[in-house]
Amino acid sequence: MAKILLVEDDMVVAESIKLWLKNQQQVVEHVSDGNAALELITFSSYEAIILDWELPGLSGVEVCRRVRASHNRVPILMLTGKDSVEHKVTGLDVGVDDYLAKPFSLKELSARLRAIVRRSGGVASNILQVNDITLDSESHRVTRGGEEIELMPREFAVLEFLLRNKNQVFSGEALLQKLWHTDSDSSKEAVRACIKRLRQRIDMGDDESLSIIETVPKIGYRIRQHDSGKC
Repeated sequence: MAKILLVEDDMVVAESIKLWLKNQQQVVEHVSDGNAALELITFSSYEAIILDWELPGLSGVEVCRRVRASHNRVPILMLTGKDSVEHKVTGLDVGVDDYLAKPFSLKELSARLRAIVRRSGGVASNILQVNDITLDSESHRVTRGGEEIELMPREFAVLEFLLRNKNQVFSGEALLQKLWHTDSDSSKEAVRACIKRLRQRIDMGDDESLSIIETVPKIGYRIRQHDSGKC
């Protein structure tokens, strides 16, 4: 599961891309203007960015220029109706990794995303480790203290998301929007039930105050980190 930022002001195009990628178990954050995109990129990390050329506020080209000026090498796929050589040169010169001209196939979008992430060596490791829990997103294996733990796909997705964003707190509503997508079983109660099952599978004992998934009262959930563990 990858964390992808989609920057697209055409809501029809954006919704199509979001649904396609989420159905492939990707986490997609979407904004529709360049300024909002730059703020997110500054304070969050992504495996890849899908960036439209023409945006309100800052253009896609200007967003890319500023991202590269900050020495951020996150892979960027530019969406554009501008398919001339001159425009491609402009984009490549500011640091775009690849182009996709509109209209495009969603299958090709996925293939180009995989290619730019692969060429970059991957922005984030497939191996996530916090405390004594290790998650391999490629082989879908989770271990705690060296012992393998079997998780259902939804439980795995929630754990991976929390591990990738281990310094952040997420409300049940935020987890619902990011990970449940179009599932018929999509409610805050479904999130609570999933967290409960996760705790039962991965925690040592029944003491919720020691759970790897910490409940922050009136806010949400986050990964509990210990000074003695690996981060």
